[in-house]
Amino acid sequence: MKVSVIIPAAGASRRFGGKRKKIFEHLKGRPVFIRSIELFVNRDDVCQVQLVVAAEDMEIMKTRYAASVGFMGVKLTLGGPERTDSVRNALAEVCEQAEYVCVHDAARPCVSAVWIDAVFSAAAKTGSAILAYPVHGTLKRVGPARRILGTADRDGLWEAQTPQVFRTELLRRAYQAAKAPAGDDAALVEAIGQSVAVVPGDPRNVKITTRSDLALAAAVVDGLPKPKLEKSRGPFEEAQW
Repeated sequence: MKVSVIIPAAGASRRFGGKRKKIFEHLKGRPVFIRSIELFVNRDDVCQVQLVVAAEDMEIMKTRYAASVGFMGVKLTLGGPERTDSVRNALAEVCEQAEYVCVHDAARPCVSAVWIDAVFSAAAKTGSAILAYPVHGTLKRVGPARRILGTADRDGLWEAQTPQVFRTELLRRAYQAAKAPAGDDAALVEAIGQSVAVVPGDPRNVKITTRSDLALAAAVVDGLPKPKLEKSRGPFEEAQW
């Protein structure tokens, strides 16, 4: 299994606030996007890592972070106005030997190698798999005046996470058929009638959107599960995909 990893990092960080984009904020001493890259660059099954950045950030990536990005062998790819545009640009640059493509948010630096192993394994069996976590809280639909309009049924609802992994030709086909931006890559694959396997994730897989998310990530990043020397069979391996 050879995997090309696409890390979209071209967002505007409007909800994060401040003078610096969230991907450049430090998490325990290292920029958020560097921590996300580090999850993949030393894996034997990863043959390519692309960091997709906004045009206004390309210069700082090539100057301030050139040593780190260059040392890790990361390819810089120009992003687009929407996340879907950014991933589409990176798909055009995926190397020939990549049988699978993994898309992982630059703003999700708290992922254990155990979880990456799980979603890679599931994708190898099924052709497409994502990390996701069951919704446990009560969901309220709220109107413009911040008044509750109704309560959603959470039965069967899972919150999608990344990494999301797909056969290369399948993800390319999904993007070719896409008519509008989507919330994640799995939605585009679903839209062409392909099923996507779900691998149980973890609430510690935080997506940094606000400053409070950054504080939460700092609290959990050092306590993530570590791979065992002998990998035991997990639920994802026993499931009949």
